[in-house]
Amino acid sequence: MNYVWAFVVGGGVCVIGALLLDYTKLTPARILTLYVVAGVVMSAFGIYDPFAEFAGAGATVPLLGFGHLLANGVREAVAEYGIIGAITGGFTASAGGITASLICGVLAAVLSKSKDQN
Repeated sequence: MNYVWAFVVGGGVCVIGALLLDYTKLTPARILTLYVVAGVVMSAFGIYDPFAEFAGAGATVPLLGFGHLLANGVREAVAEYGIIGAITGGFTASAGGITASLICGVLAAVLSKSKDQN
């Protein structure tokens, strides 16, 4: 049943993004930013953890999960280092995921054939 809920919730998040893209004048970059900020806001109000327990990977994999990761990193770093943690916490918490995505992007660029855009 966990797989079903992960699929339904993750698919619902994608459907909301597609509807925003199709029926509003929001650009993809603004929708991505909206999702990250929504994850931060959900984390701040304590909604994200119960949501993630219910939805599993359907909530943790999309950009909502990235926003939650940033918020938790900042919260922990501020508790440990003070105000400087507000700057460093998000970087520390998300460094592994960002590094992995950069490495995968470079590998995809090196291993694939590029085509002329014209």
